[in-house]
Amino acid sequence: MSDYRTETDSMGEIQVPAEALYGAQTQRAIDNFALSGTPLPGRFIQAVAQIKKAAAQTNQSLGLLEEVPANAIVAACDAIIAGRHADQFPVDVFQTGSGTSTNMNVNEVVAHLASESCGQTVGANDHVNMSQSSNDVIPTAIHLSTALAFNTQLLPALRHLRTTLETRAGELDQVVKTGRTHLMDAMPVTLGQSLRGWANQIESNEQRLHQALDQLCALAQGGTAVGTGINAHPEFAARFTRQLTENLGLVFTPAENFFAAQGSQDTAVATSGALKTLATSLMKIANDLRWMNSGPLAGLGEIELEALQPGSSIMPGKVNPVIPEAVAMASAQVMGNDTAITVAGQSGNFELNVMLPLVAHNLLSSTTLMANASTALADKTIASFTVRADNLNAALARNPILVTALNPIIGYAKAAAIAKKAYAEGRPIIDVAEQETDLPRDELEQLLDPEKLTRGGLPGE
Repeated sequence: MSDYRTETDSMGEIQVPAEALYGAQTQRAIDNFALSGTPLPGRFIQAVAQIKKAAAQTNQSLGLLEEVPANAIVAACDAIIAGRHADQFPVDVFQTGSGTSTNMNVNEVVAHLASESCGQTVGANDHVNMSQSSNDVIPTAIHLSTALAFNTQLLPALRHLRTTLETRAGELDQVVKTGRTHLMDAMPVTLGQSLRGWANQIESNEQRLHQALDQLCALAQGGTAVGTGINAHPEFAARFTRQLTENLGLVFTPAENFFAAQGSQDTAVATSGALKTLATSLMKIANDLRWMNSGPLAGLGEIELEALQPGSSIMPGKVNPVIPEAVAMASAQVMGNDTAITVAGQSGNFELNVMLPLVAHNLLSSTTLMANASTALADKTIASFTVRADNLNAALARNPILVTALNPIIGYAKAAAIAKKAYAEGRPIIDVAEQETDLPRDELEQLLDPEKLTRGGLPGE
Protein backbone atom coordinates (compact mmCIF):
# COMPACT_ATOMS: atom_id res chain seq x y z
CA MET A 1 0.00 0.00 0.00
CA SER A 2 1.35 3.41 -0.95
CA ASP A 3 2.17 5.92 1.79
CA TYR A 4 0.59 8.63 -0.38
CA ARG A 5 -2.60 9.26 -2.28
CA THR A 6 -3.23 11.60 -5.19
CA GLU A 7 -5.41 14.65 -4.55
CA THR A 8 -6.56 17.20 -7.13
CA ASP A 9 -7.36 20.89 -6.89
CA SER A 10 -7.65 23.72 -9.43
CA MET A 11 -3.88 23.63 -9.97
CA GLY A 12 -3.72 19.92 -10.71
CA GLU A 13 -2.57 16.79 -8.90
CA ILE A 14 -0.45 16.56 -5.75
CA GLN A 15 0.65 13.73 -3.48
CA VAL A 16 -0.78 13.78 0.05
CA PRO A 17 0.07 11.39 2.90
CA ALA A 18 -2.34 8.48 2.71
CA GLU A 19 -3.56 8.84 6.30
CA ALA A 20 -3.97 12.64 6.19
CA LEU A 21 -7.46 14.05 6.65
CA TYR A 22 -6.56 17.17 4.70
CA GLY A 23 -6.29 17.53 0.94
CA ALA A 24 -4.43 19.21 -1.89
CA GLN A 25 -4.51 22.85 -0.78
CA THR A 26 -3.23 22.02 2.69
CA GLN A 27 -0.40 19.98 1.20
CA ARG A 28 0.60 22.85 -1.06
CA ALA A 29 0.71 25.13 1.99
CA ILE A 30 2.87 22.61 3.87
CA ASP A 31 5.28 22.53 0.93
CA ASN A 32 5.32 26.30 0.44
CA PHE A 33 5.49 27.64 3.98
CA ALA A 34 8.29 25.85 5.80
CA LEU A 35 9.26 29.04 7.66
CA SER A 36 8.88 28.59 11.41
CA GLY A 37 7.53 25.12 12.09
CA THR A 38 4.90 26.79 14.29
CA PRO A 39 1.26 26.21 13.37
CA LEU A 40 -1.56 28.49 14.45
CA PRO A 41 -2.77 27.86 18.01
CA GLY A 42 -5.29 25.09 18.62
CA ARG A 43 -7.66 27.69 20.05
CA PHE A 44 -7.67 29.46 16.69
CA ILE A 45 -8.35 26.26 14.73
CA GLN A 46 -11.22 25.50 17.10
CA ALA A 47 -12.62 28.99 16.46
CA VAL A 48 -12.54 28.34 12.70
CA ALA A 49 -14.38 25.07 13.36
CA GLN A 50 -16.98 27.00 15.39
CA ILE A 51 -17.46 29.25 12.36
CA LYS A 52 -17.88 26.27 10.01
CA LYS A 53 -20.39 24.71 12.40
CA ALA A 54 -22.49 27.86 12.76
CA ALA A 55 -22.29 28.46 9.00
CA ALA A 56 -23.57 24.96 8.24
CA GLN A 57 -26.44 25.41 10.70
CA THR A 58 -27.25 28.80 9.18
CA ASN A 59 -27.09 27.56 5.60
CA GLN A 60 -29.38 24.68 6.48
CA SER A 61 -31.87 27.06 8.10
CA LEU A 62 -31.83 29.15 4.91
CA GLY A 63 -32.53 26.09 2.77
CA LEU A 64 -29.13 26.26 1.09
CA LEU A 65 -27.62 23.09 2.59
CA GLU A 66 -29.38 19.76 2.96
CA GLU A 67 -29.82 18.21 6.37
CA VAL A 68 -27.49 15.22 5.93
CA PRO A 69 -24.33 17.09 4.90
CA ALA A 70 -25.16 19.91 7.34
CA ASN A 71 -25.36 17.48 10.26
CA ALA A 72 -22.20 15.74 9.12
CA ILE A 73 -20.34 19.06 8.98
CA VAL A 74 -21.58 19.96 12.47
CA ALA A 75 -20.42 16.60 13.84
CA ALA A 76 -16.99 16.97 12.22
CA CYS A 77 -16.64 20.48 13.63
CA ASP A 78 -17.63 19.28 17.09
CA ALA A 79 -14.82 16.73 16.96
CA ILE A 80 -12.28 19.44 16.08
CA ILE A 81 -13.67 21.77 18.75
CA ALA A 82 -13.23 18.97 21.28
CA GLY A 83 -9.53 18.83 20.39
CA ARG A 84 -9.51 15.72 18.24
CA HIS A 85 -7.46 15.58 15.02
CA ALA A 86 -5.18 18.39 16.25
CA ASP A 87 -2.27 16.97 14.23
CA GLN A 88 -4.18 17.60 11.00
CA PHE A 89 -3.63 21.37 11.12
CA PRO A 90 0.10 21.79 10.44
CA VAL A 91 0.08 24.93 8.29
CA ASP A 92 2.72 27.45 9.37
CA VAL A 93 1.76 30.79 10.94
CA PHE A 94 3.83 32.51 8.25
CA GLN A 95 1.69 31.71 5.21
CA THR A 96 -0.54 33.56 2.80
CA GLY A 97 -1.55 36.81 4.48
CA SER A 98 -5.28 36.15 4.23
CA GLY A 99 -4.98 32.85 6.09
CA THR A 100 -6.53 31.08 3.09
CA SER A 101 -4.32 28.06 3.67
CA THR A 102 -5.63 27.62 7.20
CA ASN A 103 -9.23 28.18 6.12
CA MET A 104 -8.85 25.51 3.43
CA ASN A 105 -7.02 23.22 5.85
CA VAL A 106 -10.07 23.27 8.13
CA ASN A 107 -12.45 23.02 5.16
CA GLU A 108 -10.64 19.94 3.85
CA VAL A 109 -10.47 18.16 7.21
CA VAL A 110 -14.13 18.87 7.95
CA ALA A 111 -15.14 17.75 4.45
CA HIS A 112 -13.15 14.52 4.81
CA LEU A 113 -14.67 13.68 8.20
CA ALA A 114 -18.17 14.67 7.11
CA SER A 115 -17.98 12.61 3.91
CA GLU A 116 -16.87 9.56 5.86
CA SER A 117 -19.63 9.90 8.43
CA CYS A 118 -22.57 10.56 6.11
CA GLY A 119 -21.61 8.34 3.18
CA GLN A 120 -21.87 11.06 0.56
CA THR A 121 -19.45 13.61 -0.84
CA VAL A 122 -19.21 16.79 1.22
CA GLY A 123 -17.21 19.43 -0.63
CA ALA A 124 -14.61 21.57 1.10
CA ASN A 125 -15.50 24.62 -0.99
CA ASP A 126 -19.10 24.04 -2.03
CA HIS A 127 -20.47 22.81 1.30
CA VAL A 128 -18.10 23.51 4.23
CA ASN A 129 -17.15 26.95 2.89
CA MET A 130 -20.67 27.83 1.69
CA SER A 131 -21.55 31.55 2.11
CA GLN A 132 -17.99 32.22 3.28
CA SER A 133 -14.58 33.38 2.13
CA SER A 134 -11.21 33.13 3.80
CA ASN A 135 -11.37 36.91 3.80
CA ASP A 136 -14.22 37.01 6.32
CA VAL A 137 -13.60 33.66 8.07
CA ILE A 138 -10.08 34.50 9.28
CA PRO A 139 -10.89 38.01 10.61
CA THR A 140 -13.93 36.48 12.32
CA ALA A 141 -11.78 33.72 13.82
CA ILE A 142 -9.33 36.30 15.17
CA HIS A 143 -12.15 38.06 17.01
CA LEU A 144 -13.89 34.86 18.07
CA SER A 145 -10.82 33.03 19.38
CA THR A 146 -9.62 36.08 21.30
CA ALA A 147 -13.08 36.80 22.73
CA LEU A 148 -13.39 33.22 23.96
CA ALA A 149 -9.87 33.32 25.42
CA PHE A 150 -10.68 36.57 27.23
CA ASN A 151 -13.93 35.21 28.59
CA THR A 152 -12.71 31.80 29.74
CA GLN A 153 -9.03 32.40 30.49
CA LEU A 154 -7.73 35.94 30.83
CA LEU A 155 -10.51 37.81 32.64
CA PRO A 156 -10.98 35.02 35.25
CA ALA A 157 -7.21 35.05 35.86
CA LEU A 158 -7.25 38.82 36.38
CA ARG A 159 -10.20 38.59 38.77
CA HIS A 160 -8.26 36.00 40.74
CA LEU A 161 -5.14 38.17 40.86
CA ARG A 162 -7.11 41.25 41.93
CA THR A 163 -8.96 39.29 44.64
CA THR A 164 -5.68 37.87 45.93
CA LEU A 165 -4.15 41.35 46.06
CA GLU A 166 -7.17 42.79 47.87
CA THR A 167 -7.16 39.93 50.40
CA ARG A 168 -3.47 40.38 51.20
CA ALA A 169 -3.92 44.17 51.35
CA GLY A 170 -6.52 43.70 54.07
CA GLU A 171 -4.13 41.49 56.00
CA LEU A 172 -1.28 44.00 55.71
CA ASP A 173 -3.08 47.29 56.32
CA GLN A 174 -1.24 47.84 59.62
CA VAL A 175 2.23 46.95 58.31
CA VAL A 176 4.12 50.23 57.80
CA LYS A 177 7.15 50.43 55.52
CA THR A 178 9.37 53.08 54.01
CA GLY A 179 7.89 54.49 50.85
CA ARG A 180 10.19 55.06 47.91
CA THR A 181 10.33 57.53 45.04
CA HIS A 182 13.24 57.43 42.57
CA LEU A 183 14.22 54.24 44.49
CA MET A 184 15.13 56.55 47.38
CA ASP A 185 13.60 56.69 50.87
CA ALA A 186 10.37 58.68 51.02
CA MET A 187 7.45 59.07 53.40
CA PRO A 188 6.00 55.88 54.92
CA VAL A 189 3.20 53.81 53.41
CA THR A 190 1.53 50.61 54.47
CA LEU A 191 1.97 47.37 52.60
CA GLY A 192 -1.80 47.34 52.29
CA GLN A 193 -1.68 50.65 50.44
CA SER A 194 0.95 49.31 48.05
CA LEU A 195 -1.05 46.18 47.31
CA ARG A 196 -4.26 48.15 46.83
CA GLY A 197 -2.42 50.29 44.30
CA TRP A 198 -1.52 47.13 42.40
CA ALA A 199 -5.09 45.82 42.71
CA ASN A 200 -6.41 49.06 41.21
CA GLN A 201 -4.02 48.69 38.28
CA ILE A 202 -5.44 45.22 37.62
CA GLU A 203 -9.02 46.45 37.94
CA SER A 204 -8.35 49.21 35.40
CA ASN A 205 -6.89 46.63 33.04
CA GLU A 206 -9.99 44.48 33.46
CA GLN A 207 -12.14 47.44 32.43
CA ARG A 208 -10.05 48.08 29.31
CA LEU A 209 -10.17 44.41 28.36
CA HIS A 210 -13.95 44.27 28.82
CA GLN A 211 -14.22 47.17 26.38
CA ALA A 212 -12.02 45.26 23.95
CA LEU A 213 -14.20 42.16 24.40
CA ASP A 214 -17.29 44.12 23.37
CA GLN A 215 -15.55 45.17 20.15
CA LEU A 216 -14.27 41.65 19.49
CA CYS A 217 -17.84 40.34 19.48
CA ALA A 218 -18.61 42.32 16.28
CA LEU A 219 -17.74 39.91 13.46
CA ALA A 220 -16.74 40.21 9.81
CA GLN A 221 -18.61 37.05 8.82
CA GLY A 222 -20.96 37.76 5.94
CA GLY A 223 -18.68 40.11 4.04
CA THR A 224 -17.24 37.18 2.02
CA ALA A 225 -14.59 38.10 -0.55
CA VAL A 226 -14.35 41.90 -0.39
CA GLY A 227 -17.02 43.05 2.05
CA THR A 228 -19.99 43.09 -0.32
CA GLY A 229 -21.37 39.72 0.80
CA ILE A 230 -21.14 38.18 -2.67
CA ASN A 231 -22.40 34.53 -2.76
CA ALA A 232 -23.93 34.82 0.72
CA HIS A 233 -27.65 35.00 1.46
CA PRO A 234 -28.74 38.53 2.50
CA GLU A 235 -29.81 37.16 5.89
CA PHE A 236 -26.69 35.07 6.40
CA ALA A 237 -24.68 37.48 8.58
CA ALA A 238 -27.49 38.19 11.04
CA ARG A 239 -28.54 34.56 11.27
CA PHE A 240 -24.94 33.40 11.61
CA THR A 241 -24.23 35.64 14.60
CA ARG A 242 -27.49 34.56 16.26
CA GLN A 243 -26.51 30.93 15.74
CA LEU A 244 -23.01 31.52 17.11
CA THR A 245 -24.49 33.30 20.12
CA GLU A 246 -26.75 30.31 20.75
CA ASN A 247 -23.84 27.88 20.37
CA LEU A 248 -21.37 29.73 22.60
CA GLY A 249 -23.25 31.96 25.04
CA LEU A 250 -21.42 35.19 24.20
CA VAL A 251 -23.45 37.78 22.31
CA PHE A 252 -22.12 38.27 18.78
CA THR A 253 -23.30 40.74 16.15
CA PRO A 254 -22.37 41.43 12.52
CA ALA A 255 -19.73 44.14 12.13
CA GLU A 256 -21.19 47.55 11.48
CA ASN A 257 -19.19 47.74 8.25
CA PHE A 258 -17.68 44.67 6.58
CA PHE A 259 -15.22 46.75 4.55
CA ALA A 260 -13.67 48.08 7.75
CA ALA A 261 -13.79 44.68 9.43
CA GLN A 262 -11.93 42.97 6.56
CA GLY A 263 -9.73 45.76 5.25
CA SER A 264 -8.35 46.67 8.67
CA GLN A 265 -7.43 45.06 11.96
CA ASP A 266 -8.03 48.12 14.11
CA THR A 267 -9.90 46.20 16.80
CA ALA A 268 -7.07 43.68 17.04
CA VAL A 269 -4.51 46.49 17.30
CA ALA A 270 -6.53 48.18 20.05
CA THR A 271 -6.97 44.86 21.86
CA SER A 272 -3.25 44.21 21.66
CA GLY A 273 -2.70 47.69 23.09
CA ALA A 274 -4.86 46.77 26.08
CA LEU A 275 -2.82 43.58 26.52
CA LYS A 276 0.39 45.62 26.33
CA THR A 277 -0.94 47.91 29.06
CA LEU A 278 -1.64 44.86 31.20
CA ALA A 279 1.89 43.63 30.53
CA THR A 280 3.22 47.01 31.66
CA SER A 281 1.23 46.72 34.90
CA LEU A 282 2.39 43.18 35.59
CA MET A 283 6.01 44.11 34.95
CA LYS A 284 5.74 47.02 37.42
CA ILE A 285 4.27 44.72 40.09
CA ALA A 286 6.83 41.99 39.39
CA ASN A 287 9.74 44.43 39.66
CA ASP A 288 8.39 45.96 42.89
CA LEU A 289 8.24 42.45 44.36
CA ARG A 290 11.81 41.76 43.23
CA TRP A 291 13.08 44.94 44.89
CA MET A 292 11.15 44.33 48.11
CA ASN A 293 12.47 40.76 48.24
CA SER A 294 16.07 41.72 47.41
CA GLY A 295 18.76 40.52 49.78
CA PRO A 296 18.22 38.74 52.04
CA LEU A 297 21.04 40.62 53.83
CA ALA A 298 22.40 43.27 51.47
CA GLY A 299 19.15 44.32 49.77
CA LEU A 300 15.88 45.83 50.97
CA GLY A 301 14.72 42.57 52.51
CA GLU A 302 11.22 43.87 53.26
CA ILE A 303 9.43 40.69 52.26
CA GLU A 304 10.42 37.10 51.59
CA LEU A 305 8.94 35.36 48.57
CA GLU A 306 8.12 31.69 48.67
CA ALA A 307 11.21 29.59 47.92
CA LEU A 308 10.34 27.59 44.81
CA GLN A 309 13.66 26.22 43.54
CA PRO A 310 17.44 26.51 44.02
CA GLY A 311 18.69 29.77 42.57
CA SER A 312 22.21 28.93 41.52
CA SER A 313 24.21 26.07 40.10
CA ILE A 314 27.31 27.27 41.98
CA MET A 315 26.15 29.26 45.05
CA PRO A 316 24.55 26.93 47.60
CA GLY A 317 21.51 28.26 49.43
CA LYS A 318 20.76 31.01 46.94
CA VAL A 319 17.05 31.46 46.16
CA ASN A 320 15.85 33.81 43.42
CA PRO A 321 12.51 35.57 42.73
CA VAL A 322 11.79 33.26 39.81
CA ILE A 323 8.07 33.96 39.33
CA PRO A 324 8.45 37.76 39.14
CA GLU A 325 11.31 37.24 36.68
CA ALA A 326 9.18 34.92 34.53
CA VAL A 327 6.29 37.38 34.64
CA ALA A 328 8.60 40.22 33.58
CA MET A 329 9.82 38.17 30.61
CA ALA A 330 6.27 37.25 29.61
CA SER A 331 5.38 40.93 29.78
CA ALA A 332 8.33 41.84 27.57
CA GLN A 333 7.18 39.25 25.02
CA VAL A 334 3.68 40.73 24.98
CA MET A 335 5.16 44.16 24.31
CA GLY A 336 7.05 42.66 21.37
CA ASN A 337 3.92 40.90 20.13
CA ASP A 338 2.13 44.24 20.21
CA THR A 339 4.76 45.84 18.01
CA ALA A 340 4.35 43.06 15.44
CA ILE A 341 0.56 43.40 15.56
CA THR A 342 0.88 47.15 15.07
CA VAL A 343 2.98 46.61 11.95
CA ALA A 344 0.54 43.93 10.76
CA GLY A 345 -2.37 46.29 11.32
CA GLN A 346 -0.84 48.70 8.81
CA SER A 347 -1.01 46.01 6.13
CA GLY A 348 -4.66 46.52 5.28
CA ASN A 349 -4.37 46.93 1.54
CA PHE A 350 -7.68 48.14 0.16
CA GLU A 351 -10.30 45.46 0.96
CA LEU A 352 -8.14 43.01 2.94
CA ASN A 353 -5.49 42.97 5.62
CA VAL A 354 -2.74 40.58 4.52
CA MET A 355 -1.02 39.75 7.81
CA LEU A 356 -3.97 38.05 9.48
CA PRO A 357 -2.24 34.83 10.64
CA LEU A 358 0.45 36.85 12.42
CA VAL A 359 -2.22 38.93 14.18
CA ALA A 360 -4.05 35.76 15.24
CA HIS A 361 -0.94 34.06 16.57
CA ASN A 362 0.38 37.04 18.52
CA LEU A 363 -2.97 38.08 19.95
CA LEU A 364 -3.65 34.59 21.31
CA SER A 365 -0.06 34.22 22.49
CA SER A 366 -0.29 37.48 24.44
CA THR A 367 -3.63 36.49 25.94
CA THR A 368 -2.31 33.14 27.14
CA LEU A 369 0.91 34.65 28.51
CA MET A 370 -0.96 37.31 30.47
CA ALA A 371 -3.49 34.83 31.87
CA ASN A 372 -0.83 32.38 33.02
CA ALA A 373 1.43 35.13 34.35
CA SER A 374 -1.43 36.61 36.37
CA THR A 375 -2.27 33.25 37.91
CA ALA A 376 1.37 32.51 38.77
CA LEU A 377 1.83 35.96 40.29
CA ALA A 378 -1.28 35.51 42.42
CA ASP A 379 -0.65 31.97 43.63
CA LYS A 380 3.14 31.80 43.90
CA THR A 381 4.09 35.30 45.05
CA ILE A 382 1.23 37.50 46.31
CA ALA A 383 -0.60 34.82 48.29
CA SER A 384 2.52 33.36 49.89
CA PHE A 385 5.07 36.09 50.61
CA THR A 386 5.94 36.82 54.23
CA VAL A 387 6.81 40.17 55.82
CA ARG A 388 10.21 40.84 57.40
CA ALA A 389 8.96 43.21 60.08
CA ASP A 390 12.37 43.62 61.71
CA ASN A 391 13.86 45.10 58.54
CA LEU A 392 10.83 47.30 57.92
CA ASN A 393 10.89 48.75 61.41
CA ALA A 394 14.65 49.31 61.47
CA ALA A 395 14.51 51.26 58.23
CA LEU A 396 11.55 53.34 59.41
CA ALA A 397 13.25 54.34 62.64
CA ARG A 398 16.26 55.70 60.79
CA ASN A 399 14.43 57.28 57.86
CA PRO A 400 15.35 61.01 57.86
CA ILE A 401 12.55 61.77 55.37
CA LEU A 402 10.06 61.50 58.25
CA VAL A 403 11.07 65.05 59.06
CA THR A 404 8.78 66.09 56.17
CA ALA A 405 5.94 65.95 58.71
CA LEU A 406 7.55 68.89 60.57
CA ASN A 407 7.64 71.20 57.52
CA PRO A 408 4.45 73.10 58.45
CA ILE A 409 5.75 73.63 61.98
CA ILE A 410 9.48 74.41 61.65
CA GLY A 411 9.78 75.19 57.91
CA TYR A 412 11.40 73.35 55.02
CA ALA A 413 14.94 74.72 55.54
CA LYS A 414 15.10 73.76 59.21
CA ALA A 415 13.62 70.34 58.46
CA ALA A 416 16.20 69.78 55.71
CA ALA A 417 19.04 70.60 58.08
CA ILE A 418 17.71 68.13 60.65
CA ALA A 419 17.36 65.42 57.99
CA LYS A 420 20.92 65.92 56.76
CA LYS A 421 22.31 65.80 60.29
CA ALA A 422 20.35 62.66 61.16
CA TYR A 423 21.59 60.96 58.01
CA ALA A 424 25.21 62.06 58.47
CA GLU A 425 25.30 60.92 62.10
CA GLY A 426 23.24 57.76 61.55
CA ARG A 427 20.81 58.78 64.30
CA PRO A 428 17.01 58.44 64.48
CA ILE A 429 15.28 61.53 63.18
CA ILE A 430 13.32 61.99 66.40
CA ASP A 431 16.51 62.29 68.44
CA VAL A 432 17.96 64.99 66.21
CA ALA A 433 14.63 66.84 65.99
CA GLU A 434 14.36 66.90 69.79
CA GLN A 435 17.87 68.33 69.98
CA GLU A 436 17.44 70.94 67.21
CA THR A 437 13.91 72.22 68.01
CA ASP A 438 11.97 73.25 71.07
CA LEU A 439 9.28 70.62 70.41
CA PRO A 440 8.80 68.23 73.34
CA ARG A 441 9.54 64.52 72.87
CA ASP A 442 5.94 63.39 73.30
CA GLU A 443 4.76 65.84 70.63
CA LEU A 444 7.51 64.70 68.27
CA GLU A 445 6.47 61.10 68.84
CA GLN A 446 2.97 62.02 67.74
CA LEU A 447 4.11 64.07 64.77
CA LEU A 448 6.65 61.50 63.54
CA ASP A 449 4.58 58.35 64.15
CA PRO A 450 5.08 56.44 60.85
CA GLU A 451 1.67 54.79 61.03
CA LYS A 452 -0.10 58.15 61.35
CA LEU A 453 1.94 59.56 58.52
CA THR A 454 0.54 56.91 56.14
CA ARG A 455 -2.88 58.59 56.51
CA GLY A 456 -1.78 61.92 55.02
CA GLY A 457 -3.14 65.29 56.14
CA LEU A 458 -1.61 68.07 58.22
CA PRO A 459 0.46 67.40 61.37
CA GLY A 460 -1.55 66.87 64.52
CA GLU A 461 -4.83 66.16 62.65
